[in-house]
Amino acid sequence: MNEPDTDERWLPIQIAPDECDLELGRPHKTGILPWSFPCRRRSGVWYNVWAGEAVLISPSHWRIWRFHG
Repeated sequence: MNEPDTDERWLPIQIAPDECDLELGRPHKTGILPWSFPCRRRSGVWYNVWAGEAVLISPSHWRIWRFHG
């Protein structure tokens, strides 16, 4: 995972859209800690887009995925 991010563009996971590549995050003492891979929700389950596998950690926030090259 990446360094904590204090960017204000994070939105609550409850309003995340389905079938869209998203950057997910979870709370950290210094802000939101972003995951390093895009995720997509299908039928209520979050998937790692790159691996095609279900994600077992529950996210708390989201924002639109942008390539991190």
